[in-house]
Amino acid sequence: MNKTVFLPFCSLFVLFCSGCSIPETKPDAISSISESGVYAADISNSGEFAVISRVNADISVWSLTQNKTLFSWRHQEEGRNIVANIHISADETHVVTADSENFALWNQVSGDPVGAWRIDESSIRDIAVSNQGRGILVGKANGAVMFFEPGTGRRLEFLGHEEKVNSVDISPNGKYALTGSNDYKAYLWSTESGQIIHVFNHANRVTKVAIDDQARFLFTSDSQSDSQIWDAQSGKAISQLHFIERQWVFTSVKFSDDGKYLLTGSPAKRLALWDVSTGTLVKEWRVAPSNGPAPQSAVVYGVGIVGDEVVSISSSGNLEHWAYK
Repeated sequence: MNKTVFLPFCSLFVLFCSGCSIPETKPDAISSISESGVYAADISNSGEFAVISRVNADISVWSLTQNKTLFSWRHQEEGRNIVANIHISADETHVVTADSENFALWNQVSGDPVGAWRIDESSIRDIAVSNQGRGILVGKANGAVMFFEPGTGRRLEFLGHEEKVNSVDISPNGKYALTGSNDYKAYLWSTESGQIIHVFNHANRVTKVAIDDQARFLFTSDSQSDSQIWDAQSGKAISQLHFIERQWVFTSVKFSDDGKYLLTGSPAKRLALWDVSTGTLVKEWRVAPSNGPAPQSAVVYGVGIVGDEVVSISSSGNLEHWAYK
């Protein structure tokens, strides 16, 4: 059933606690899921569905198996959709969406809203949600990161970063947060105490972080050439991604279930598969741009590994499938 839901937002007060050219590639399958383009997207771990923020439209929960919209959501009844961040919980029960000022939690199973909140003191940069929607992580432009429990109302603000936060991720159990900032640092910290567990230093601003859903690996990447995979328990380096370019920025990241691969999406249509143990590039593709006058580009916002295929959703509005085995 396709239903559209609108949300009222209330103010939320916080508790403070201290290239190179890639050859053209043809996907095994391609379909358009948004003719107007996409602002943001995330693909569920199972590959059953994706959540996309569509330009000039709404937030769509899209069935990848049935090729149709399951639910349509909006932050507000009137005005343009400006949701730029989406995250699906590892257990696929909840979704968090955010524009620059508001974030909302949704029950993905029923399609119903759980709650909506407004951030008044700074703009939202990135967002993540744990299993069952128990914990939400909000990275902000003022350098703070808020951990919020919708069920209990508990709020904790992490103030370890000195500059704008660019990327956040949360462990499925909601106990650990990984955050990266313009201060050249990424931190793994406890959402229960706010204490820092590991510090990852970079030579440039940290633009992307990710936690493996099985608590084996962490990923941190800066705005130039330093992209590292770390052991989540010890904090020691496992590998560094090897590429010859002076700069490779990532917009989406996902570890494979078997722990062998890291899948990344980037601007300029780049989709890449990496070997976790060595950091070597296994395979690379270039996604299709939107229809229009050349040259056209596309940002890869959503990536997934499903069976023997990788799946991507880009700003062009295309859903593409690629065989990698």
